[in-house]
This record gives sequence, structure tokens and C-alpha cells, in this order.
Amino acid sequence: MKHWAIRLLLVVGLLGLGLYGGLFWFLRNPALFSAAPSMAEQAEAARLEADVRYLAGLNPPRNAQNVEGLNKAAAYIAGAFAAAGCAVGEQVFTLDFVDYRNVVCSFGPDGGPRVVIGAHYDVAGDSNPGADDNASGVAGILELARLIGARRPQLPHRLDLVAFTLEEPPYFRSEGMGSYAYAKGLWDARVPLKLMVSVEMIGYFSDEPGSQSFPFGFLSWFYPETGNFIAVVGKALDRALVSRSKALMTVTPELPVYSINAPGFLPGIDLSDHWSFWQHGYPAVMVTDTAFFRNPNYHRPSDRPETLDYRRMALTVDGLYRVAVGF
Repeated sequence: MKHWAIRLLLVVGLLGLGLYGGLFWFLRNPALFSAAPSMAEQAEAARLEADVRYLAGLNPPRNAQNVEGLNKAAAYIAGAFAAAGCAVGEQVFTLDFVDYRNVVCSFGPDGGPRVVIGAHYDVAGDSNPGADDNASGVAGILELARLIGARRPQLPHRLDLVAFTLEEPPYFRSEGMGSYAYAKGLWDARVPLKLMVSVEMIGYFSDEPGSQSFPFGFLSWFYPETGNFIAVVGKALDRALVSRSKALMTVTPELPVYSINAPGFLPGIDLSDHWSFWQHGYPAVMVTDTAFFRNPNYHRPSDRPETLDYRRMALTVDGLYRVAVGF
């Protein structure tokens, strides 16, 4: 091979490596610091499972057409929050002549900046038990409330754990979402917000090769094709926010934590309650098992409690605890 051809191959190779490295840095956003070693596991898998089974078993289903089901879920959540020892409140709002409610559990000082960690408790449709979507997220914040109530850490900020209503259709990605009403309330009151975390499906994991899919095939060059990890999702330019959240979430090699910073047009990036906070200019991320990119039961009757991995759910909650107290 002639010298010019060798040089051309070297240049092309270096350009390819540079492009890959740039995309890796942009998408994966490597954490710039390591959080302190994790304490022994605190979240309890059995309590998470009990919460999921209760919510998934509600009748009528907890959706916008069945306010009775939503109110049963809200009452259960409020009772669990009260038992954890937080200040419990409700944000009631009216939509199409019907009252709906977000349930709020608050710890820490009343004034100053705030951290919000929330999950929606409604489901899509009448035949979907919604174990992963999103009883898993609600169970996660209920267990987080129990941990904080039991340990009483010194919080440098007000912490609100919020169970949102009406994330699913017909109000999905609209001003009718419970999270939109909550974010708007913060904005109208000019409340400073350090971080919002949307806990959106944290219960489905698989160790089978090929169990993880992606909205675009090229993402498999940067992320595992086995669905055994949890993901932190943020805006393309919210790099420090996502990097710090990921570092705090990483508690054990047993549960890898990956992150993605991407523009909003990437499918799946804004499909949860953090969207409502983005609409008000607030910093927000999503913590997720990647939903329909992994879980074949998404929005189906098969989204049942027995399909979830409560051990890895507990590890996810341990990570959320570190975000709640350390961000």
C-alpha cells in the first residue's frame, strides 16, 4: 500500500475515533466526581412489593375516567406518607369540572431552595394494572419517605416527595397534568428549585442479552444491549445536573447507572412529569428503567407485580435517597 493511502486511512481512523469520542462525551456525560461509598442497603424490597401490589390491584383502575380509583390511590399514598412522619398536604385542582389531587410529603426547612422527587400514580386505560408504569415509581417515593422519616437526615433544602395525578392520556404532555399544576404553583410563587427528579418506571430489569432497545440503532454503540441498568435522562445542555445525579445514584456495581443528555426530539427524552418542569424553566431529570425500550408489558394487562425486580428497585431507591439528601 502506498504511503498516501496509509496516511489517508490513519486520518479517517483518527476522525472516526474523534467523532465516537465526541458523541460518547456528549451523550454519556461521564461523571466528573465519584460520590462517597454507599451505606448498607436501606430500602426494603418487601415493602416496595406490597405498595406495588396494592396500587396495581385497585378497582376501578386509577385513571382520569375513574376518579374513585384515583382517590383510593391518593388516600393510600397520603396514609403511607403520614406514617413516615412527614408533613402531608394535597394540591387539589379542577379539570373539566372534576377535582383531582397531587399528594405531597415534605421534609426539611420551609424556606430556601427546594428539591422535588415525584412519580405519577395514574395508569393508562382500563385494563392496565400499571405495576411498572407507574406503581413502581410511587412505591419508590413511599419507601424514600420511610427512609428519610426513620433516619431524619439534616437536609440543607426543603424536600417535597410528590405523587402526581394525570400523567397519562388524555392529559399527557399538556397543561392538564398534575405535575404541570404543581410546577406552575412553584413558578407562580417564585419558589427556587435546585432539582426535580421524575421517577418513571423503576421496576423492570432483564439480564438477557438483547433485552434493551433504543430509539435509534446507533445508541447501541454507547449503551448496553442488556436491560439490567437504571438511567438518568436530562436535557442536552444540563450536563452538570445529570452528571451529579448519576454519581449520587451509583450505589453498587450490582446496579449500573447510565445517563443520557440529549435534545428533546430524541424519542423518550421528555415522556414524563419532568416535562412539566422544563416548561417552567426548572432543572429536572428523569430516573427510569427506560419503559417501552425494555419492558414488553408497557401499557398492557401484563404489566403486573410479579414481573418486577424488587431487589434492584430497592437499590434504585437507595440511590434516590442519596440524591434527596445530598444534591
